Formats: sequence, C-alpha cells, structure tokens
Amino acid sequence: MQLDECDYELPAHLIAQHPLKERDRARLLVLDHRRMTMRHLHVRDLGTVLTPQHVLVINNTKVFPARLVGRRRDSGGRVEILLVRPERPRCWQALVKPSQRLVVGAEVIFEGTDWTAVIGRLDASGNRQVEFCGRGSFRSWLAHFGRVPLPPYIKRPQDEESTSPTTINDRRRYQTVYAKHRGSVAAPTAGLHLTRPLLCQLRQQGIEVHVVTLHVGPGTFRPLRSATIEAHTMDAERYWITSNTAMALEAAKAAGKRLVAVGTTTTRALESAADQHGRLRHLEGNATLFMYPGYRFQVVDGLLTNFHLPRSTPLLLAMALAGREWIFAAYREAVAQRYRFYSYGDAMLIL
Repeated sequence: MQLDECDYELPAHLIAQHPLKERDRARLLVLDHRRMTMRHLHVRDLGTVLTPQHVLVINNTKVFPARLVGRRRDSGGRVEILLVRPERPRCWQALVKPSQRLVVGAEVIFEGTDWTAVIGRLDASGNRQVEFCGRGSFRSWLAHFGRVPLPPYIKRPQDEESTSPTTINDRRRYQTVYAKHRGSVAAPTAGLHLTRPLLCQLRQQGIEVHVVTLHVGPGTFRPLRSATIEAHTMDAERYWITSNTAMALEAAKAAGKRLVAVGTTTTRALESAADQHGRLRHLEGNATLFMYPGYRFQVVDGLLTNFHLPRSTPLLLAMALAGREWIFAAYREAVAQRYRFYSYGDAMLIL
C-alpha cells in the first residue's frame, strides 16, 4: 500500500483548538460498515446505539506533564524536552529539540528553579538520554514545572506558566475522567468524550465496561514517512491487562458479544494481547503491532475513535477495521458537515 493512499484534504479551520465545554456534547458519526449506513448523533447518544450485546473497553492511562522548556547554559538558546520513558528516577529517554545541535554533556537550565538537565547520547530511535539534577523530589518538581504535551497541530500558546487558565484547563481536559495510571505523553483521545454519568448510564443499560492500560508514547504524533505503508515500524508502548479483565472479555466473546474499543490505543492493547485464536494470553508487554488494511482483528469488533491525521497509524487502523473506502467516505461526510477534527475534536463510532 502506498503512502499517498492514506492522504486526504482537511480545511485548517476544522482542526479543533480547544475542547468543548461539555465532553459528551461532541458530535458522533456512526459508521455501520456492514449495513453501509452513516448516522449523525452526539457522544451522549451512545446508549441509543450500543446494546447489552456490546462490551466497551477503555484505556485508563494518565497523561503526565512531560514537556519541559529550558535554555542552554552556554548560549541561552531554547531547548524543548519531551520525556518518553524513565531509565532511573532522574534519568529519562526523551525527545529533545534542537537535538542535532546539542553535544553530549550540554547543560540545560530551567528558569525560576534550581533544576538542570544534562543531555546524553542519541539512540537509534532518535531519543536522547537526559539526566536531571536538583533539590527535592523530581516528580514533585515535574508536576509543577512540566507542561501538558499537547499535539503540535494545536496552534495556540502553550508556554504560559502552570498557573494560567489555559494550562490549567488543558491539564484537566487533556485527560480522561477515568485516568488512573500515570505514564502517557499523549491522551487516549477517544476517551476524552466520555463522562462518568454517561458510563454509569451505559452500565445501567446492561453494557459491560472494562479497563486496560496502555501508556501512549510520542509515536502517536509521528507521521508515516516510508513510501510504502508496510515499511513503517511502530514504536513500542507498554500495556497491561488484568487476568480478571481478560476472563471477562473472553466470556463476553464466547457469549457472542461484540467488543467495542474506546480508541486506537485500547485496540492496540487488546490485539497485542491476543494469540492467533483471539484468546487474551499476553497480559503484559510492549505493543508494537501495526494494523493497516489487510489486518485480521482477533478481538476488537468495533471502535469509538476521533478523526485522525492524514498518513497516520491511527487512520490506518481505522481503515483496517472498516475499509479504506468507507473511512474516506465518512471523512468526506465529516468535512462536509463541519465536524471538528483531531484530539479535541468530534468522534466516530465504527460498528
């Protein structure tokens, strides 16, 4: 499959820059690719679409303030650090900009604090080793000084102090209401639409809701660059599924119920955990599975998802589930109906 086969035109004004005031007021395009139908609803209408024959699976990862902005001690030049994963409590793998201009041993200072960072080696994946030094708890300092790692297509000021209204709002809204386990540098954005009352309503209707954990890495921001889709390699993302959840999901599948994943991250966790017979056997590991048209899903039957960037792995995953032509038909309809796109945008339900 060629890269230009997963491209589409999107007017820039349809890229959502702010979240809606109420999460579940986001619009919902329901795509039933088996019946070849589309419907326009809102996320709060999920209970009119899903039945007790559906099982909802959510990702309870929690975004942490992984973005740091400092200055080089020698020149005063701006340095951005996006933490990826810890090696030790104060030593992290990170994406650093401008990476190529920073030699090993370069020191970064953070204005208004006594904390510094020393830039280490560059690895094959483009990460730098970064060692932090300062007084007190690194986690506490990061919670205060770190910033929400919003995607680069959100074109509004993100450099305010942590007490500014914009930053406080992003810290709350770029997080699901059920976020629990800290470790993601990006939100599982389909889950941003769900509210506690809506989840309670679905449960009362007899719809099971189960939880998995997958920590989202910066690979979610990276567009595909290979000329052919098959040449792309996914970044590993850590996932966990409890044995109780695995047993409940297998029982649901055995009873003929359909599993609806909330987001591509949930899908990656479930499909990575499954063996060739669709049984959830690998309950902890690194998800490196790349799903694109032609992939045969072992566990997931439906998907609640946002509208994704062109040439992106989440878009290809949606194509793998519903088919390229149907996904692009839905995207054309969403553009025509002026849906809001990407992380803070509207949603699509694929059944």
